[in-house]
Amino acid sequence: MGKTTYKRLKGSQNLRQRLLLATLSSTPVLIEDIRADETWPGLRKHEVSLLRLLEKICDDCAVEINETGTKLKYKPGIVMGGRHLVHDCGVSRSIGYFLEPLLVLGLFAKKPLTIRLKGITNDSKDPSVDTFRSTTLPILKRFGVPSEGLDLKIESRGVPPNGGGEVVLSVPIVQSLTAVTWTDEGMVKRIRGVTFSTRVSAQFENTMIHAARGIFNRLLPDVHIFTDHKAGPQAGNSPGYGISLVAESTAGCFISADTAVYHARPEEITEFEDDEKKELMPPGDIGEKIASALLGEIEQGGVVDSTHQGLLFLLCALCPQDVSKVRVGKLSPYGMETLRNIRDFLGLKFAIKPDASTGTVILKGNGSGLRNLSRKVS
Repeated sequence: MGKTTYKRLKGSQNLRQRLLLATLSSTPVLIEDIRADETWPGLRKHEVSLLRLLEKICDDCAVEINETGTKLKYKPGIVMGGRHLVHDCGVSRSIGYFLEPLLVLGLFAKKPLTIRLKGITNDSKDPSVDTFRSTTLPILKRFGVPSEGLDLKIESRGVPPNGGGEVVLSVPIVQSLTAVTWTDEGMVKRIRGVTFSTRVSAQFENTMIHAARGIFNRLLPDVHIFTDHKAGPQAGNSPGYGISLVAESTAGCFISADTAVYHARPEEITEFEDDEKKELMPPGDIGEKIASALLGEIEQGGVVDSTHQGLLFLLCALCPQDVSKVRVGKLSPYGMETLRNIRDFLGLKFAIKPDASTGTVILKGNGSGLRNLSRKVS
């Protein structure tokens, strides 16, 4: 056995994506100075949970964390996939944080992946599970991922601070992805959405829908927002409500925006405010806010919304050695970080060309030619 050489990185930013790319490119990484100067140094609960999740779906992966959690050694293994896996994501980040790396890794696993994730399904930080179902999965299909076996079932909902939600994710395996030329945004032809409420009155949902429709119906007639009121065990452990909206274009693009309202997690409350006194944002305002946010995303242009830029670039980079060309709106900070990580791990650079007439950006680049070597060839 030769000595393992580790790629040395610093800091806590984009840890999730670094681990994902390290696993896909089989690059052992050593990350130092993880929040070394903060009051609470080291890895956060959700980051440790992500490492445990990687251990579950990979064979022979090694994780070493020092006592303070400021230094992490990660040696990737073989992505195995598998059925009937269960992972508790905890309540410090929502399930959305774990879904993106899982979706991508699952495609390159040895066996199809089916995993039950427990925790928070909707919060205001990460994309909600509804957005994954309505927007993220169709993006994967663009890259040649079969619809059969690609599924996300929401069994119960959970909002912060106590979670209690459960989803089941199924990801099929692929030999390789297909490169895309995806620059046509099309025109928005319809808007779909879903509101949810847990442990509060179902009337809140009608108020959110009414407010959102009030904005959209001036622009287009085809607006359908469904309700998903959960009660009993399916309603998780905390009260909350929220809305997830998707605009579908004539060219088959899905642009989404979502949020949820709930009582703050204990670590998010500053010493000056008392949680009991803090009023939650009224449902009518939420409906209007997210409808406006969606219009803002549509206005920016591009074939995906700003939250999906990172995933889009990643999928382009994992394609065969063929040119992919995509159009996005203004580059989001996460999108830019993704491009840096792709350069560092896969050695790929995209040509970025602003399109002045539409205010969008066109990215063009070769894929890294990643193939699923562990998959049995039938």
